[in-house]
Amino acid sequence: MTRLVLLLCWVATVTAFEPIQQRYHDNVGVPLAEAIRQAELSTDFDGSRIVGGSPAALGDYPYMGGLLMLLDDGRTSIGGSTLISNTKVLTAAHNLFDGFNRAREVTVVLGSVHIFSGGTRITSNVFELHSGFDIRTINNDIAIITISWVNYNNVIRNIALATGSNTYAGSWAWAAGFGKTSDLGSASPDLLHARLQVITNAACRDVFGSLFVIDSTLCVSGANRINTCIGDSGGPLVADNHLIGVTSFSSGRGCEANLPSGFARVSAFNSWIRARM
Repeated sequence: MTRLVLLLCWVATVTAFEPIQQRYHDNVGVPLAEAIRQAELSTDFDGSRIVGGSPAALGDYPYMGGLLMLLDDGRTSIGGSTLISNTKVLTAAHNLFDGFNRAREVTVVLGSVHIFSGGTRITSNVFELHSGFDIRTINNDIAIITISWVNYNNVIRNIALATGSNTYAGSWAWAAGFGKTSDLGSASPDLLHARLQVITNAACRDVFGSLFVIDSTLCVSGANRINTCIGDSGGPLVADNHLIGVTSFSSGRGCEANLPSGFARVSAFNSWIRARM
């Protein structure tokens, strides 16, 4: 009885706030992967947004890694990652396990503005999810993937990690990814980017609640329908040439709802990451 009461209280608390998107691979990653593959094959596709963003040029984000995930059931899903050293990339933990589907192997795509073609492609099955990752609340949504050594060049290079106590609230940052360009629109075959403003965690908690937004969360406003979108999960959020966030969650009402999106705050995980580099 006690467990039932606690569960009901937890559900009531969660439903009092904006829902976040769940079951990533079934609802997002797998169908989006096929849509992007088809878009890359199309000769007349005109993709133009993350949501409210624009296409990125090759070399604009040399640390950006597309992520193709082979799931246990044989399906392919899609996400993003960030190169932090010659042998390590960061991504969201829910990319590797969303509570229902687990990735058994990933392909990191570096040095390309297309995820299904071009660039340097490195396959790995060596990854570690943060031990505190909670799929119910998306807390500690960060993971590290080990890849074979990759040399740096003009279009492939690591990025520095955020450190210290700077919350970046009010700062402008850039997000990049291969996710959808709108809630109902087609997939883009291109790497897209958008400029987003970081907000306080207090403002983000007012939307999603304290179960989902903890000290190690970072949020952007999503105002003016400019935001990360489904499929961008695990990708970078960058300010002052430092990685400050790993794309984690958005509202269950969609990417164009003028609501915040959440990221794993890199400075909060700096020691955990460096211990594995």
